[in-house]
Amino acid sequence: MLGNPASEWSVKNDGSSRGCRLCRQGEGQPFHDERRRYYRCPNCGLVFADPVFHLDEEREREVYDQHRNSSDDPAYRRFLSRLFEPVCDRIEAGSVGLDFGSGPGPTLSVMFQEAGHQVSLFDPFYAPVPTVFELEYDFITASEVVEHLYWPGVELDRLWRCLVPGGVLGVMTKRVIDRARFSTWHYKNDPTHVCFFALQTFEWLADHWGADLEVASDDVVLLLK
Repeated sequence: MLGNPASEWSVKNDGSSRGCRLCRQGEGQPFHDERRRYYRCPNCGLVFADPVFHLDEEREREVYDQHRNSSDDPAYRRFLSRLFEPVCDRIEAGSVGLDFGSGPGPTLSVMFQEAGHQVSLFDPFYAPVPTVFELEYDFITASEVVEHLYWPGVELDRLWRCLVPGGVLGVMTKRVIDRARFSTWHYKNDPTHVCFFALQTFEWLADHWGADLEVASDDVVLLLK
């Protein structure tokens, strides 16, 4: 159930299967029902799996342990550059950042360190250091992370509080387009993917925080504090 019990990232179910996991203001409407049941929040546009289909902590860890990402892999670096480059364009030299959900083979942090920035890591399985949330950062990255969060509203609000004014939150995740494409979307088939963001969802977040939203690409957005 995503790690550190001191973190609300590990909160799994409040008893409501259809209450929105992000804004908590909408009752999810049925969106898709094949292999797993999914709901879509009419308020913020988040699509989320019924929590009955969430994996337990052991099974979830088994999936992550199969990842073979490495900072020595040029192809993986090219993939991450889609987030790295637009964030780098908006931060000053020697900035301090946090890579949230750094995974078993931290690479994005290495890329920022090579560019002269300082980066802390947090991952509930591989870098469970909750004290990182007591600090402030010029930038925070979440690469292929938000789709794993049981309560994205809780976690993203916490990250936002850690950003200094003028800071940048960079998020990489594939976005929901519509119901028809969702039905054949391979991205939803990963059993650890439980929340799916649409452009509407990021627009809701920007409004919620009073942030500026920049859409960098089909799967990268920046939220500027």
